[in-house]
Amino acid sequence: MKVALAADHAGLPLKTEIAELVKSLGHEVLDLGAHQYDKDDDYPDFARYIGQAIQHGQAERGVLLCGSGVGASIAATKMKGVRAAVCHDAYSAAQGVEHDDLNVLCLGSRIIGGAVADVLVRAFLGATFSKEERHQRRLDKVMGIEAAG
Repeated sequence: MKVALAADHAGLPLKTEIAELVKSLGHEVLDLGAHQYDKDDDYPDFARYIGQAIQHGQAERGVLLCGSGVGASIAATKMKGVRAAVCHDAYSAAQGVEHDDLNVLCLGSRIIGGAVADVLVRAFLGATFSKEERHQRRLDKVMGIEAAG
């Protein structure tokens, strides 16, 4: 699977760790930045990069980091076809994919450390959408809301 990674200044160190993990799991990494520390960069820019990669089929999933994960999640969900959520527990990271077809995992680098990020990324990348009727029905409703604007 091709996995896009992006982070603002707050998430940059953890992004580097996650990139190595994703590669070790046999996935391809599309690193969308930040590539160097810049205290003035903004998480919405990196949310857009991840969203565009998902929209254009350059990546199947993404991991997006900012300080809390919240701002990144809010920004990413504004993009059509992006289903992003901040998850700081393994159940939500896996269940978000299985039930809601989550395609962007948002993490707060000031909330979790590398060990927890490892567990969350493994859960996220290891899960697949169930395609059960009730989950597909709910996803279709979410996509209907998105289409209505």
